[in-house]
Amino acid sequence: QVQLVESGGGLVQAGGSRRLSCGVSGRTFAANAMGWFRQAPGKEREFVAAVTSGSSKTYYGDSVKGRFITSRDDAENTLYLQMSSLKPEDTAVYFCAAFMTRDYFPEYGPGYWGQGTQVTVSS
Repeated sequence: QVQLVESGGGLVQAGGSRRLSCGVSGRTFAANAMGWFRQAPGKEREFVAAVTSGSSKTYYGDSVKGRFITSRDDAENTLYLQMSSLKPEDTAVYFCAAFMTRDYFPEYGPGYWGQGTQVTVSS
């Protein structure tokens, strides 16, 4: 059974940093792009970041560019999201995702999702 499990969420003060991890089990996604989405209460799910197979390229949503960095360690089957300069508007449930392609294509949604981890940024 394929599982994506996020960890690292919690409460953080505005201006602070936090690192999320996504552990993968059941198969490897080394040949797939992986990424992060988030959903705030009352809002639609929003693309945050993606990294291609082999980490050759990364993509970021406009609201997090310059503040968030995603990376992957395929030897450890883990995806990371380093979040810096956090703002209250970053408060959301963050979801890890695996795509069915090597590169990230916005028109194609992920094939696998994690259950999400809550990040709350206090002002």
